Amino acid sequence: MFDAPEAEPGAAEPSLRAGLEAILLVVDEPVPEVTLAQILERPRDEVAATLRELAAEYAEQGRGFDLREIAGGWRFYTRDVCAPLVERFVRDGQQARLTQAALETLAVIAYRQPVSRARVSAIRGVNSDGVIRTLTVRGLIEEAGHDPEHQAVLYRTTTYFLERLGLNSVDELPELAPYLPDDLEGIEELQQ
Repeated sequence: MFDAPEAEPGAAEPSLRAGLEAILLVVDEPVPEVTLAQILERPRDEVAATLRELAAEYAEQGRGFDLREIAGGWRFYTRDVCAPLVERFVRDGQQARLTQAALETLAVIAYRQPVSRARVSAIRGVNSDGVIRTLTVRGLIEEAGHDPEHQAVLYRTTTYFLERLGLNSVDELPELAPYLPDDLEGIEELQQ
């Protein structure tokens, strides 16, 4: 059906179709055919024909996205019938903002883990039970066993927490020392 040959496994260059899809997947504004032809080092007519074939194929298959020619270039867009789902996904992510109390509690747990509710509350100076429940429900923290001395439940951050912050491990959290007051020991004595 298509004239463009597919790349063989282990071949150095991807097919024109694969190259176009890869580039268009990462763009945030429409890319002109001439630019795509230059990048892929292929004739503009061949690129234009392949783009139209891909657009027709995606539409025929009823994919969740369209390839459209708009504003002098080509770009992937969400299919109209899927827009409500994408809107719900984006809106839910925006509504998941954390309160100041939740951010403080999450920071204490991230830097002191594993840590008990009592220790979190002592550091913050207020009861943190409700906030800890909220963070657990949101999947940002989880139980990490029990304190051998007091049998209190210990908490730690989750892999979801790391994903949301774009970290591989808690070791990548920024150092706190530059943000702490000079008289930290005096502050801790006042809290006790």
